[in-house]
This record gives sequence, structure tokens and C-alpha cells, in this order.
Amino acid sequence: MDPTIATSVFVLFATFIVLLFLSVPISICIVVSSLVTALGAMDWSQITFLTMQKMNSGIESFSLLAVPLFILAGNIMNNGGIANRLIDFAKIFVGKIPGSLAQTNVLGNMFFGALAGSAVAASAAIGGTLAPIEKKEGYDMGFATAVNIASAPTGLLIPPTSAFIVYSAVVGGVSISALFMAGYIPGILMGLGTMLVAYIYAKRHKYPVSESIPLNEALTITLKALPSLLLIIIVIGGIVGGIFTATEGAGVCVAYCLILSICYKSLTFRSFMRILLDSACVSGIILFLISSSSAMSYVMAFSGIPGAISQYIMSLSDNPYVILLLINLILLAVGTFMDITPAILIFTPIFLPIAQSLGMTPVQFGVVLIFNMCMGSMTPPVGSVLFVSCSVSGISIEKVIKPLIPYVLVLLGILMLVTYIPWLSIGIPTMMGLM
Repeated sequence: MDPTIATSVFVLFATFIVLLFLSVPISICIVVSSLVTALGAMDWSQITFLTMQKMNSGIESFSLLAVPLFILAGNIMNNGGIANRLIDFAKIFVGKIPGSLAQTNVLGNMFFGALAGSAVAASAAIGGTLAPIEKKEGYDMGFATAVNIASAPTGLLIPPTSAFIVYSAVVGGVSISALFMAGYIPGILMGLGTMLVAYIYAKRHKYPVSESIPLNEALTITLKALPSLLLIIIVIGGIVGGIFTATEGAGVCVAYCLILSICYKSLTFRSFMRILLDSACVSGIILFLISSSSAMSYVMAFSGIPGAISQYIMSLSDNPYVILLLINLILLAVGTFMDITPAILIFTPIFLPIAQSLGMTPVQFGVVLIFNMCMGSMTPPVGSVLFVSCSVSGISIEKVIKPLIPYVLVLLGILMLVTYIPWLSIGIPTMMGLM
């Protein structure tokens, strides 16, 4: 690696990591480390002008408007009485399976995550509803919490999800429809893997089996859940069918959730104002992250950092399987201390060219990247899903680590399948003519 580029790499990441461990907000870490790195090649007036210009242009994208809209839709759903209906609907399918409440948790997270597009919202809504019931039924709360933690991130893969929208904006030219369709099989495999581990544990510990739900009651429950489930068909069908864009689909999603919550009489004016405020705060944080990461991307490209890192990693081995494994290990490590949005913004420009040189499409790499970040949301020290799930269950993190290990191992195996078997991610979008 060229000494000048090596110095830039060291300055950029050393500054970023030091500031991060000093508890400086991550967006500020990104901007400051970018400015410090650029000082070696430009004068201060150039740096400040170009940084502000890139930060501004980084969020001048109509497609990014979908991010705050999906966040708003998820918050409305989280407070709109939808979770209970989805839990009841999930019980229909798992009534005779050992540990049926745990299986209900998994399916509930998959349904709710697919609607809200948020792992944290799913873990709070579904896990918070089921935790008291599981405790009353005699479930080990470490096991119950681990199930919730492992299944909540499925919502980051099963569309609609803002993670794919952010990735599409970073890469440019990648179809959001193709990314959405690519997330289905990995997301479902993630849920099924969690259900398998939960089944083995529940069978071994002789957990109670719920009674089957009578047909007439199942029909009633389905009818109550149907309006919520129709949202997936309306939004995804509209986007994939070309009826509206992802941003317009996000707007439709907000309107539909709002109408549904009003019909359920679970949303008041005061709660709606609180939801708007919370959504604005979260959206501001994410959009500022995107803005600051645009400046970092420019500095990295100007300094030749992505190309140099690519060449270095490619020089480590001639075996593409080894290189892809190495990328996964790095992304898994990144996911343990960095949230999904900054990770997508920072590491996509670095690792996507390597993946493409090994024959991986941008769509498949997007799925692999986000799958890695799903794993990161489950693990300390920054795992948001881990902390939220432990909070709603009322259990310490130390007590959930051991029961969580089997789920992590199974999900790592599924990650390897998604990495090395392209069809698992690109099969559906290819068949639909989206790639």
C-alpha cells in the first residue's frame, strides 16, 4: 500500500475509533475524522467548503424521503394496536409446537418487522407483549428473551425496510424493488433458524404446548389481522409493480397505518403528536448520519482509501471463498460497535468493489451486508435489539448471553449460505425480471 494512502487510512480510522470510544456522537466522529484526514491534502478553506457541499448533496435525494416516512409508519404501528392482532394471528400456526409462545414470538416479529421495517420496534412491541405471558407460563426468561433478540432483526431483511433504501442511495443505480425481493428468503431463513433452535430447546425442557385454535376462532383472528397484513401486499406490490416509487410507497404506508390505527381507536391526538416528535428526532439523527457519511465517502475516494484497502484484502488470498469469509468477519466485528445506517454508509464503498470483483452482484452484497448488521444488533456492546429486549423482559444482559449463543451460531451458518449461494438472495428478483 502506498505510504501516503496508508497514512490517510490510519488517520481516518484511528481518529474515528478514538472519538467513538470517547462517547462522541457517531455523526460527529465521522465529520471530524474526515476533516482531519483531508488536512493532509487540502487547505482549510477547501476542506470546509467541500465538506459542507458533500454533506448537503448527500441528502438531496428524493428516494431518501422514504426513510423518515417508513420510520413514522413504524412508530404509528408500534402504538396503533397492530402488535396484538399479529400475535394472535401467529398463534394459529404454532399452537401444537412445543414452546408455542416462543414460536409465536418469532412469527410475530417476522410479521411486525415486515410491516414496521424496524428490529427495535418489533422487539419492543412483540417481546413486550409476550414477556409477561411467558413468565406466567413458566418459561425461562433468558430463553424467551434470546428468542426475541434473535428473531426481531428479521424485519431488517423482510421488506419494506429503510436499510435497503439507504444502501440503494449509497450504491446508486441499484433497484430498490430488487433489493426488497432479495430480502425475503434470507429473512425467512433467519426466522426459521430461530424457530428450529427454540423448538429443540423447548422439546428438551418439556415446555407446554398450547391448545389448537378452533377453526371459527382462527377465521375471526385472521379477519382481524387481515387489514394489517394487507399493508405488505399494498406497499410491496405497488413498488414492485411500478405503481409508485419506494418514497411514494412509504407515504402510502404512513396513510394506511394512520387510518388503520384510527379505525382500531388506539391512536389519540396527543399520542400522534408524540409519535411525530419521536419520528422527527430519529429521522434527524439518521439523515445527519447520511449527510456526514457523504463527506467521509468523498474524503476516502479523494484519498484513494477504498481502492487501497481492496487491493490489500485481495492480496491476502487468491481464494474468493476466503476473501468473502474475511469480509464477513470484518462486518460482523463492525456490527458489534456500530449501528446499521453508518455501517452501510461507511463500508459499502470499501467492500462492494471487492465483492463485485469476485462475481457478487450489488443486490447480493446488500443482503449480506445487512444480514451482518442484523447479527450486530443482537450482540454487545452496542446491540440495540439486545438492550431493548432485555429491558422489556426485565432481565440482565448477563443472563441472556448463554441462551443466545445457539441462535447466533445457527444464524452464522445461514449467513454463510446466503454469502456462498447467490440464488438465496437474487433468485426471486431474477425470476421477476428485476435484475
